[in-house]
Amino acid sequence: MKRIFVLILAIFASVTSILAQDAPVENTETGKFPFAIKAYPFRGAYLDKNTHFEKFGGAYPAGVNLGFELPSQQQHPWQQYLNNATAGIGLSWIDLGHKMLGHSVAMYPYILLNAIESNYFQMRVKVAGGLAWVTEHWYTQEDQDPEHYYEPTVNTVFGCNLNVYLNAGVQLNVPITKYLALGAEFGYFHMSNGRTSMPNIGANAIYGSVGVTSTFNTESKKKPVQFPDIPYGWALNITGAAGAQKPAIEDTHRYLISTLHVGPVYHVNNWYAVGLGLDVFFNNAVSKNTERNLYCHGDFNVGDLRGDFPDLNIPGDDEDLIDCTTCGSEKHIDYGFAQKVRAGIALNNEFKFGAVTAIVDWGVYFYNPSRNIYYDYHYDNFGKVAPKRPLLYKTPNGAGGEEASNYIRFGLKYRVWDNLYLHTSAKTHFHICEYIEFGLGYQIPFFKKEYRSEDKSNIFHHRKNWWKE
Repeated sequence: MKRIFVLILAIFASVTSILAQDAPVENTETGKFPFAIKAYPFRGAYLDKNTHFEKFGGAYPAGVNLGFELPSQQQHPWQQYLNNATAGIGLSWIDLGHKMLGHSVAMYPYILLNAIESNYFQMRVKVAGGLAWVTEHWYTQEDQDPEHYYEPTVNTVFGCNLNVYLNAGVQLNVPITKYLALGAEFGYFHMSNGRTSMPNIGANAIYGSVGVTSTFNTESKKKPVQFPDIPYGWALNITGAAGAQKPAIEDTHRYLISTLHVGPVYHVNNWYAVGLGLDVFFNNAVSKNTERNLYCHGDFNVGDLRGDFPDLNIPGDDEDLIDCTTCGSEKHIDYGFAQKVRAGIALNNEFKFGAVTAIVDWGVYFYNPSRNIYYDYHYDNFGKVAPKRPLLYKTPNGAGGEEASNYIRFGLKYRVWDNLYLHTSAKTHFHICEYIEFGLGYQIPFFKKEYRSEDKSNIFHHRKNWWKE
């Protein structure tokens, strides 16, 4: 672990050096640029109060967050639009709280949004996303027996070394001098692999920290540049993405998943857009031969079934198990293309940070084969005709718990040329990540009426210095 940390620390130092060298210095009084370095030791608590953490007898994450920051000098449109936000690169070392969980090193870009700014007190909102390397997971342990899934001899939290790292929080700073500030940070972090490998319980934790920030070259100033508002209102997004999913530990390979998204958004202001979009999902892991079938390979707890289906007369005690592999309802489904497809309508939210756009979508399926099949399965098993479920319904246990009636998508888009962008996102329901995907997309922005003219197209094209045209 020490070698990994030293390697990543070297990478972190290299990245910060490159950022420092590339930072523009023209029009400054000293020929230098301001930057800050911070160190915040922290301690936290896991939000996942379940068997996967409790079996270790109380595990608490602790570590240190390091940061290299470039305060805004008001030289780019996004800095002006976001009230002079600060960009940074972070490095975190985390002791996950138990020898079976091991340690982690995370590296990530982040942004600090100003909430309160004065000479005596600052409050900022932190948003970060990157990658984390964990030292211990299912495949590094001696015991890899799925029958021991809930035993303290196995690590079911992580299924591979490399995981996604997401972080959000609030920072409070009190300047002591113009070069030094004391601060505190309260936040949340998440680590998981997005079901590229199983198991994938993942870690969700809240934390608190105190630390110091040292700022250099505070006397270096630039003349602020004033930028016009973005000249477009409506825009059409077209995105295609794909990834892979491993449904369960027992599955021997990963299955293709893919998404097509089409939808308009309206730019309410220079940094936020909202709209409605159509999503079509394909999941090749939905198969009779995997743990991701529309029923379940294994046993159902009678108590759980009674909670999900109170109108069924289910015999036995709550602790009893029913072997669903003995039921014959699977003959009703052939697991063809139609069973692997989902379609939904989503409320799309976009938050713009220059060439980077953060995505937070919430959608509801209007086509979802598992909505009634899982439901019908249990009614058939106990000799009743199942009523049709509404579009929004309670997520059941078992195989149906793999999906809900709705979904959430967190993602990033990075504009690489004109209106073409790279895309990555995680599709979830509640706190359960279904998969991570990567793709390409194209946005077609339409000029506002006041920017249109007969001698040019109504479509806006991004250029490096578009505000000068």
